[in-house]
Amino acid sequence: MEGSKGSGSGGENDSSSNGRPPNPLAGAYRQFFSSPQVTSSCKKTLVRHPSLVKMTSDVSFGPPMVGEHCEAEFIPIVRSGAWADIGYRPSMEDTYVCVDDFMHDYGLKNFGEGPNAFYGVFDGHGGKHAADFACNNLPRFILEDEDFPKEIERAMASAFLQTDSAFAEACSIDAALASGTTALAALVIGRAVLCRRGKAVEMSRDHKPICIKERIRIEASGGYVYDGYLNGQLNVARALGDWHMEGMKDRDGGPLSAEPELMRTRLTEEDEFLIIGCDGIWDVFRSQNAVDFARRKLQEHNDPVMCCKELVDEALKRKSGDNLAVVVVCFDSKPPPSLVTPRPRVQRSISAEGLRELQGFLDSLGD
Repeated sequence: MEGSKGSGSGGENDSSSNGRPPNPLAGAYRQFFSSPQVTSSCKKTLVRHPSLVKMTSDVSFGPPMVGEHCEAEFIPIVRSGAWADIGYRPSMEDTYVCVDDFMHDYGLKNFGEGPNAFYGVFDGHGGKHAADFACNNLPRFILEDEDFPKEIERAMASAFLQTDSAFAEACSIDAALASGTTALAALVIGRAVLCRRGKAVEMSRDHKPICIKERIRIEASGGYVYDGYLNGQLNVARALGDWHMEGMKDRDGGPLSAEPELMRTRLTEEDEFLIIGCDGIWDVFRSQNAVDFARRKLQEHNDPVMCCKELVDEALKRKSGDNLAVVVVCFDSKPPPSLVTPRPRVQRSISAEGLRELQGFLDSLGD
């Protein structure tokens, strides 16, 4: 097991005082980033398929996130924790990153008031190298994007594609790195994703090849879905890495996409915390179930690290068969409040036959 509080990655236990997360493959990555191929590959324009559109939320959207002034604006107090466990798998392929002070930890000047934080869970497959690479380099690509922080969503999408392209170059230098990873990340800048007054609000969705939109995109890109698997090989439709798998990706696109699906929503005082988890968590928890469980634990001890550990332990008790990694981000220094649910009016009905029997019983009492 491994846990984290504040800033750090899933490589080992650490705290916010450690600064930037460690790089598990530092040697291979330094070799790659010192290569003259980097500049040309990372700045390359990547193909965006028309079906890759931004998700919309059922909660109202506010004005632009940057350069906005509003007296009623809620500025959260961000706290985070994380925990990971190998589970019942023979090797660990999942990792995470928690950076409560994004700009400071990466050596940049803050661009405004309020929080600036980055969190992510990377669910690797075929090895851990792609997950480690994305964990350690995705935040940097976001910060180095020319559209950051004015165009957050564009910078996020570009950073995912840059990370995927950079990993392809790393794999061309060292074939042993070949692997893939899915990624779920949250960038908190004044507003964020949420658990709203105990209610689970879905801020992401699984990208399975059998989903209609994904199937259409896959087939338009020259791929196919067989028995629920992309090209009969992968059970995900979007991932970083997997450049070694034939027919999945090339420089002009391919059925396996690295482009993220983005959602943005306004953070309010009703938003309590965020759960980011890998498949090992969601295989045994429904969204509302996870929120209820985490909320109850936070009310008990108000510690996001302990909450993450308890989520992982509970998933293991429920016989999750995958690696486990989870991040919990709290938006207030206080624990979630107790909710008072109004008692509904109870309405009962009785059949005509029941009424006759009741009437007969009452009549017998009169005799």
